[in-house]
Amino acid sequence: MDKKTEDIELRYLKSLSKLFPNVAAASTEIINLQAILNLPKGTEHFLTDIHGEWEQFNHVMKNGSGSVRRKIDELFGITLSEKDKRSLATLIYYPKEKLAIVEEEEEFLDDWYKITLHRLVRMLTWVSSKYTRSKVRKALPKDFAYVIEELITEKEELEDKEAYYNEIIHTIISIGSAPQFITELCELIQRMVVDHLHIVGDIFDRGKGPHIIMDTLMHYHSLDIQWGNHDVIWMGAAAGDETCIATVIRNSARYGNLDTLEEGYGINLVPLATFALQTYDRTDCSMFSIKYDDDYNTRDLELDMRMHKAISILQFKLEGRTIMRHPEWGMDDRLLLDKIDYENKTVTVGGKEYAMKDTDFPTVDPRNPYELTEDEKLVMERLVAAFRHSDKLQKHVKFLYNKGAMYKIHNSNLLYHGCVPMDENGDFLSLNIAGEEYKGKALYDALETYARKGYYSKDPKEKQYGKDILYYIWAGPKSPVFGKDKMATFERYFIDDKATHKEVKNPYYKLYDNEDAVNSIMDEFGISRENSHIINGHVPVELKKGETPIKCGGKLLVIDGGFSKAYQEKTGIAGYTLVENSHGMFLISHQPFESKEAAIRAETDIVCERIPVQIAPRRIMVADTDVGRELKESINQLKKLLEAYREGIILEE
Repeated sequence: MDKKTEDIELRYLKSLSKLFPNVAAASTEIINLQAILNLPKGTEHFLTDIHGEWEQFNHVMKNGSGSVRRKIDELFGITLSEKDKRSLATLIYYPKEKLAIVEEEEEFLDDWYKITLHRLVRMLTWVSSKYTRSKVRKALPKDFAYVIEELITEKEELEDKEAYYNEIIHTIISIGSAPQFITELCELIQRMVVDHLHIVGDIFDRGKGPHIIMDTLMHYHSLDIQWGNHDVIWMGAAAGDETCIATVIRNSARYGNLDTLEEGYGINLVPLATFALQTYDRTDCSMFSIKYDDDYNTRDLELDMRMHKAISILQFKLEGRTIMRHPEWGMDDRLLLDKIDYENKTVTVGGKEYAMKDTDFPTVDPRNPYELTEDEKLVMERLVAAFRHSDKLQKHVKFLYNKGAMYKIHNSNLLYHGCVPMDENGDFLSLNIAGEEYKGKALYDALETYARKGYYSKDPKEKQYGKDILYYIWAGPKSPVFGKDKMATFERYFIDDKATHKEVKNPYYKLYDNEDAVNSIMDEFGISRENSHIINGHVPVELKKGETPIKCGGKLLVIDGGFSKAYQEKTGIAGYTLVENSHGMFLISHQPFESKEAAIRAETDIVCERIPVQIAPRRIMVADTDVGRELKESINQLKKLLEAYREGIILEE
């Protein structure tokens, strides 16, 4: 070791000595960290393509993709009936709601409290056994921390343990604290069943509750997020990009979700509504139907269709302007407003002429089709202000930036939403970003860098380029999280010929069963070809057609099975999730979620099938994880500190 390296290490050890000022403190920490290394690894939970379906999302979060029920089965076995197991599971998922029903219907309530508290304490003791006492203590609710710790801690010195624990539970019931205590225990069990959550993209769009989902995630104890293209377009909208804002509003209008913007995020759409009523009052809006469900107020249908058309035309103009600023992106085929023949009511796409179903566009000047009218400019100005000043949206998007990224490597798993853009031969495709060519991992890194600048940069030119990148990530042909040759929005609205609607997937989706292609991705991102996995979503797995989410012998997993109701008829199920625990990795397929009310009253759970992906030959311990590697490095440094103390290089306090 040279002198410079020795000096750096000594400075580090001196800094470390401030935390552990003597041999005893350093020794205690080594023992503590070594003990943690020998605990089973915590359970990781993977979800993707949630698309605003907040009720199903909340249920899957509460049941840990079946993990809670499996823990009940493991712990109680045949000592509880199937009915009692269902009741206990439902109580753990929805404690406040279930308690309200029980308190109304149960004749011998104190007896029910006693039995239930004993079961919940056993359950909590079981699920928290893989964690250190320190970690459990930090998770305890402050109002009942001492009591819960007493109940779940084995006391060897007590001769009559049962009497001790019974007296604690009796006191909880007698002072009227049982309902609150039960609620805290249930929420703590949910917390302990899953150690870390991965959201592999697409929280937003289609469903009505992305804001509810984001509120839930912001209070979750440990998670990371890989951005999907539907997340990125909202990030661009929050940054104030007009193209992204128009796209977000059009998506919301199309799925009957304008309430999400107005009530969920407090975004004022009155300027758009007023403009649509005035400008599109005598315009055919039949092509702009709304995909709505049972809770949609059909009184708004006519207005929403006008707003849908008005914002769609604005989107086509604005994205055209973005595309023209960047000829290097090769998106000229998306410039279609200038390809319309209004006299013959046709449009030229890919060199071929097609009849248009609608050419009634009162704000489009055929001589300058991408120019906004003065009224359109005013509408966009007000919409930009509304998005930029939505406190809740800004809070949610900052959370996406803080906890999210284009990809993540965690415990030998590579997580990303869509694909690594490739050609037919499996070679990585390159994209020109700010005058430089990027491909593979470097492409991901460059896109993320500029996506962050689009929101945070103080330099106007740099910020605008970053906002344009956010749009490209949404719909660009070489965007890793889009992964198709085009987004055929215009064609779907205006052309009957379904051949024009086709969006060709990147060759990645033909090659992800090819071991050479998958290995090249693993090499590119620096993960081992053995015992590693690529996990992504974005393209629903159509179980009806015999597709499987397990690709390349289990090396690659596609866990989008149609969480969104909009996809479920096509896929045949209601989504895949993934669970990785100390015993291995398991794919979970879910049937559609009926409702929260049915889950509580009828005690129905989501029917799910557990499919083993990889069974560990031995139990996986913390020592085998990324955290374990960090702890081992900390132990090595602490051992060096001990040596420095013992040799007198650093003095103890």
